[in-house]
Amino acid sequence: MSAGRGGGRGGGKPGGGGKPGAGGKKGGRRPPPTGRSATPGRAPARRSKGRSGTAGGGGGGGQRKRATNELGGDQVEGRNAVRELLVAGRRRVHEVVVSTDRADAPVLEDIFDLARQLNVPVRELGRSKLATVARTDSHQGVIASAAPLQSVDIDELLEVRDGVQPFLLAADGVTDPGNLGALLRTAECAGVTGIVLPRHRAVHVSPAVTKAAAGAIEHLRFAIVGGLPAALAAATEKGALVIGLDMAGDVSLHALPPVDRPVIVVVGSEGKGLGRLVRQRCEVVASIPMRGSTESLNVSVAGALALYEVVRQRGLG
Repeated sequence: MSAGRGGGRGGGKPGGGGKPGAGGKKGGRRPPPTGRSATPGRAPARRSKGRSGTAGGGGGGGQRKRATNELGGDQVEGRNAVRELLVAGRRRVHEVVVSTDRADAPVLEDIFDLARQLNVPVRELGRSKLATVARTDSHQGVIASAAPLQSVDIDELLEVRDGVQPFLLAADGVTDPGNLGALLRTAECAGVTGIVLPRHRAVHVSPAVTKAAAGAIEHLRFAIVGGLPAALAAATEKGALVIGLDMAGDVSLHALPPVDRPVIVVVGSEGKGLGRLVRQRCEVVASIPMRGSTESLNVSVAGALALYEVVRQRGLG
């Protein structure tokens, strides 16, 4: 199925966070930590299982990663996104900037606590100055600067880890940050083990994507490929099942072949769907049954349905 002819509409404002100040009252707010006042021996409020590295001291993890700036992720905006950046501890966090015009909220308390424990300085800025730093309109009064995300080779994403078959999501030319962010958020929730993005003509992890993903980027691994068709062909040779989504699919999404091997779900761009060469590299092109008058779904919604169909068939639900 075309994961959304016209799919850019409605995809730019996925859930995850409200307006700045929601959930709290003004006045009597707790001041942020200043300088690098760490609390020795005190662990962060919550750590993700199986993660490694420290937010203040750079990433770890023992994976074969190559440093790159092309993926993005160096500016993280939004309360939940910044909190997950600190919780995950995969990469160095240089600074957290918060608005002086803010209301108290539990997530802000978490951010201040984590920043103190990880030796990350917190700086306050007025609303107008913060707006000059922000790259989105929905930063919720919290912005962090961090080391860029690091990409890995797609071959690493196709390796079995801890007995779990690879489960990848590939985006063919998705250009709307809201759509990619929503896809990443769903992918992480569904247990996707890796994301494949084309190097050209596609959005990468911009600040708008980090906000829409609500922290999911901190728990995903990414591969950037020069040509998605060639990457999919190589994955097929390694035994992966490549499933494309298109309105004119050959089979229903609910009639997929067995998914007990490495799986790559491929979603197309908002306007054109799957590219011709990408479609040709898919072993299966599936469509989502439509019963109403609207001809297509938003790409992030279509992708979510496909990912959870794989989860269902694998019996992971």
